[in-house]
Amino acid sequence: MENCYKHALLRHFTCLFVLAQLLTWVSTKEFLVFGPSEPIVAAPGGEAILPCSLFPVMSVENMEELRWFRSRFSEAVFVYRDQEEKKEEQLAEYSGRTWLVKDQFHQGKAAVRIRNVQVSDSGIYVCFFKRGLFYEEAILELRVAVMGSVPEVHIKGPEDGGVCVVCMTSGWHPKPQVQWRDSRGERLPASSENHIEDDEGLFSMKTTLVVRDSSLGNVTCSTFNPILGQEKAMAMFIPEPFFPQASPWMPAFAVSVTMMGLLVLGSCCLFRREHSSKLQLRQEWENLRREQEPFQKKKEAALKTTKADQMGVVCEIPHMTCSFLVDWRKEHFQAWSVTLDPDSAHANLAISQDRMSVTKKDTDMHLDGPFSVLGTEGISSGRHYWEVKIKNGYSSKWTLGVWREDVEKQGWYSECPKRGFWTVGRTSSGYWAYIDSGRASLSLRQVPQSVGVFVDYSEGDISFYNMSDMSHIFSFHEASFSGTLFPYFRLESGDVSMILSSEEFPVPISILPSLKESLCSQREGLTLGSRVVDSLPEEESQFLPLPSDTLPP
Repeated sequence: MENCYKHALLRHFTCLFVLAQLLTWVSTKEFLVFGPSEPIVAAPGGEAILPCSLFPVMSVENMEELRWFRSRFSEAVFVYRDQEEKKEEQLAEYSGRTWLVKDQFHQGKAAVRIRNVQVSDSGIYVCFFKRGLFYEEAILELRVAVMGSVPEVHIKGPEDGGVCVVCMTSGWHPKPQVQWRDSRGERLPASSENHIEDDEGLFSMKTTLVVRDSSLGNVTCSTFNPILGQEKAMAMFIPEPFFPQASPWMPAFAVSVTMMGLLVLGSCCLFRREHSSKLQLRQEWENLRREQEPFQKKKEAALKTTKADQMGVVCEIPHMTCSFLVDWRKEHFQAWSVTLDPDSAHANLAISQDRMSVTKKDTDMHLDGPFSVLGTEGISSGRHYWEVKIKNGYSSKWTLGVWREDVEKQGWYSECPKRGFWTVGRTSSGYWAYIDSGRASLSLRQVPQSVGVFVDYSEGDISFYNMSDMSHIFSFHEASFSGTLFPYFRLESGDVSMILSSEEFPVPISILPSLKESLCSQREGLTLGSRVVDSLPEEESQFLPLPSDTLPP
């Protein structure tokens, strides 16, 4: 009984103690502090506001201390105590960049404004409100994000059985996500990816992609900022002639070697069989010589005839092997034979007798209208290309490209796609591509001394390449073709001249001479068109295939 009484007293004492603690907590729990539920996003060089509010709503003016700090209490961003700012407790990197927003104190809200935001400002902040012995705090997050430059995409050259394409961009924070996509939007795995962070915390990215499928056409490099949820992208068109062509002579060479091996093996079998036959015949001849001496001469003549027929087959097979070397490559773009139309030329332009070059007659003459001339041959289908060599183009004003037949070309006119012009050129301020919205600046790694023009009529694509270093200049994608297209040339000022190349672009066939000597030694050389070619000139491009009318016979 006494034990039960003691336990009851203990339970009552415990309940009274807990009740007292709860009453104390209720009497002292005067307010709560809240911050934004979502991260605060700011750009470098801009402003960021770190707001906090009280619940229930009460005036902030009566607070003993307001403090915003980083991960530790002593790392103060801003301190407001006894209605005064305490700069001596503030971190040095925030000095002169912060101030308190007081216009909503009566609504229970206070905020610190940070100007000239830096990448290092990104992170977690704590706002601390204190009144008397009671205090509360809330956690905020500031994210610094910036969109960098539009990706720059260019062709590096052949690599690992394909074409290496490089994408570069800079000025991003945080580190962006870089992706390659094909024309269908499907992701392509990058070959390599590197990034550099500068002193200001901004990222520069460089990624490469090796394209081995020539049917892809366009590839796009996109850079995505995960905080802002935005991206910038740039597409690149890769013409099929830029893909390394697998040597068509290799399969022919393998077939030839296999046939020659079979030929040697067959010859050995024939010789062995012939030798056995000879031994057998010799034995029979020894046995029957005395009995069949009158028939001996006929038998020897028949044997010689058999050997001559067998040797004839052996001699013909190498000659037949040469016929397998005829169909040795497949063509994608056709070299377009371009000549100038004197009837379309301006009065101040001089056209050469062979109609392959154009120059200005008098650089000081002032006549109305642009100094332009057209090509004679028009394009209405297929894939074609031609090359234009430019002399003194680095110090002159000129334009070249494609003109649509149904467009009027009188007086001064704007060279843009909606007017039927797809052109690039140079002015006194640099190199430009003339688009519908004006003109786009071109960044060239090397002054173009020779420009290749590639026209894919069916796909609506016109691309320009610097044939000096095989780099991409500019492409017009999804152009609207409804008529015949003509090559277009304009010489505006300076001592500039344009020369149309009469050379066609052959594919290297370095293996050809050895095959020719081993399999077709009876011929003096390999006929290419109307010329005899033993080796290819070194100055020709290694990327472009031979035209269809120059197959070896």
